[in-house]
Amino acid sequence: MTDRTADPIPESSTETVHKEARLRTYTWEDPLIGAEAARHLSGLDYLRGMVRGEFPAPPIAASLDFSLAHEDDIEDGRVTFRMVPREFHYNPIGSVHGGVYATLLDSALGCAIHTRLPAGVGYTTLELKVNYLRPLLVGMGEVRAVGEVLSVSRQVATAQARLLDDRDKLFAHATTTCLILRPQRSAP
Repeated sequence: MTDRTADPIPESSTETVHKEARLRTYTWEDPLIGAEAARHLSGLDYLRGMVRGEFPAPPIAASLDFSLAHEDDIEDGRVTFRMVPREFHYNPIGSVHGGVYATLLDSALGCAIHTRLPAGVGYTTLELKVNYLRPLLVGMGEVRAVGEVLSVSRQVATAQARLLDDRDKLFAHATTTCLILRPQRSAP
């Protein structure tokens, strides 16, 4: 039989103890500056200008701490994003959250397609398929999301990407289908 009059559990034993609180701050620039510039440049020129610092990186890159680090990370039909797995990327079970993988891969896929688009033409993701193979962990060093175009037509583009470590070990791979957004033609 349970004694319902027993003393309650002391507060200190039910409190969550956090041994070391962490703090992360970061800044970003106005994303509309780059968006406006992108309307007047080919995708390849725009992305190269971003790496040179002529246009701000998108805020998501600051939020997750990934980047297009070098101008040679951007080629016609191919883009490489770089990231070092950090503790703030972690999910509740102690590895990088799948959404971080997906964001990194989606960025590489979309930007690879963007390198093939002329000025004034945009894109949006219609479908993203990610296969997760291995956990990303703190201390493993830099990883790369390498996106490559498979096909670009008037209305649809497809690409594939791989998430690799410095020894080219595969951690995830993805494919995408993007809708090409062309300016509306004026009626004659």
